[in-house]
Amino acid sequence: METKKVNLAEFNNDWYDSGKNTLLRTLWYFVNIIVFKSYVFPFYKFKALLLRLFGASVGSSLVIKPCVNIKYPWFLTIGDNVWIGEDVWIDNLCKIQIGNNVCISQGAMLLTGNHNYKKTTFDLIIGKIVLKEGVWIGAKSVVCPGVICNSHAILAVGSVANKELEAYTIYQGVPAVAVRKRVIV
Repeated sequence: METKKVNLAEFNNDWYDSGKNTLLRTLWYFVNIIVFKSYVFPFYKFKALLLRLFGASVGSSLVIKPCVNIKYPWFLTIGDNVWIGEDVWIDNLCKIQIGNNVCISQGAMLLTGNHNYKKTTFDLIIGKIVLKEGVWIGAKSVVCPGVICNSHAILAVGSVANKELEAYTIYQGVPAVAVRKRVIV
């Protein structure tokens, strides 16, 4: 039996639609670098305004710290009273929905894209991410494509969520597993 190998020269994601034309994607690229991925613009309301101008749905009282990388704002929905920490990477090749009162701590990654390692062509796979109300994504943790974090779930520091997180449950590890219930007093 012949062992097949990956051939990245055959990779083709022509089927993928980023949702906007090249000019708008290029303009966002520079706005993202100058305003969002920088320490120069710490102004939350200005950042929320720019996100809205580029098609994001943004609720009230968004706190978005410096050095946040957002792939495509037009695929982003953010609720009220959301905190996004320094060095967060929102790699949203498709929809990401962030509910009210969500905290995404520094260095966390929300990844909607992956690759099919079983194919020689290493095909792109995308999956929507949903962070429901009261979710806390810990520092340096990763939320994988297609994951739903239900109401008030916590993903602990440095953990990887590759499946749905139950409501009011704390998850930890790689891959993340439930370790206890979240009790709010």
